[in-house]
Amino acid sequence: MRILSKLDQMINRTGTGAVKWDSLKEMFGVEDALPMWVADMDFEAPNPVIEALKKQVEHGIFGYAAIPASTKEAIKAWQASRHNWKIETDWLLFNHGVVPSISLAIEALTEKGDAVIVQSPVYTPFFEMIERNERQVVNNQLVLKDNRYQVDFDDLEQKLSAEEVKLLLLCSPHNPGGRVWTKEELTKMAALCQQHDVIIVADEIHCDLTADPHIHTPIASIQEEYQDFIVTLIAPSKTFNLAGLQASAIIVPSEVLRNKLKTVQAKRGFFTLNMMGITAMEAAYREGGPWLDEAIAYIRENIQLVEHYIRSEIPELNVMKPEGSYLIWIDCRKLELADDELMNKILHDGKLALGQGFKYRAGGEGFLRMNVACPRVIVEDGLKRLKKAIKGE
Repeated sequence: MRILSKLDQMINRTGTGAVKWDSLKEMFGVEDALPMWVADMDFEAPNPVIEALKKQVEHGIFGYAAIPASTKEAIKAWQASRHNWKIETDWLLFNHGVVPSISLAIEALTEKGDAVIVQSPVYTPFFEMIERNERQVVNNQLVLKDNRYQVDFDDLEQKLSAEEVKLLLLCSPHNPGGRVWTKEELTKMAALCQQHDVIIVADEIHCDLTADPHIHTPIASIQEEYQDFIVTLIAPSKTFNLAGLQASAIIVPSEVLRNKLKTVQAKRGFFTLNMMGITAMEAAYREGGPWLDEAIAYIRENIQLVEHYIRSEIPELNVMKPEGSYLIWIDCRKLELADDELMNKILHDGKLALGQGFKYRAGGEGFLRMNVACPRVIVEDGLKRLKKAIKGE
């Protein structure tokens, strides 16, 4: 008999303003679907975070909040203990989230008309931030081999050699495919970018959610010389379910790049993070480790459940097992359905809201993304709905 975890607790999020639960009509045109789409957890945040926020509320004054040295030290200690990366506190900048930091980096480190490389299928805002900043998207599409994404290094080198290419947006670990890039793969990417004088902006927001035997390697940590051209984006939002508090960090060893980012932040009027975001970030990085270890183990069991169920009950589909993150990339191409037909079946026949693969651009067609960072009962319900949508039973 399985021992129940606190993570099994069902918490009603409807009516709380949660994008995941309260924006179904806006996002999908329905209100009666089970939401397993946007990447936040349905788990209560770590208790040390909740207690730290309570203490801050009880103080009763909510004026301007500086980011204290203790918050920076907590991030520094977390990177050292979890990822074997010794950073300096003066490398740290802060922003309201990783997507705003992607936009910031594009604006600060490239010029209008420059080109930015992405590796599709990849997180949708990568494309949006490039296009809205009036830069060109250049795609180094990933290769799907043996149910696992790989980098097409020949194509990457060719595209890096183009004069207009100034920046590579790296998703590490990869979203939506869940790949945890190996140190060898990352070294090869970094060496090519160094050779062609291309900056790397590494979105490492899922870095804390890897599970054995996979190990996340911060790309900037591989060689000291790489730190001159790599900007790393991290946040406690995915790791500890704190996205609504809007606090993230930017690790920039290069003073030259750091000053460029700070100049654009000043133009945008950025001053500091909100008090609650600062409080939660520090508490999470300082005391959230045990909660995270339990959450990762729980999520891996959810992933195993999805793999087993789909293999036995919906063999028409195929699961790409995530090496990092709580997002499962489901291959539905054997159904030979157009993307709108597939989504119609999922939404209207199954009453299930999943991420739509085509939104991740080239290579995402015919896929769905399922978020399993939720109580097991939701996963079980979602799988039954998926089966009904595909098999009509």
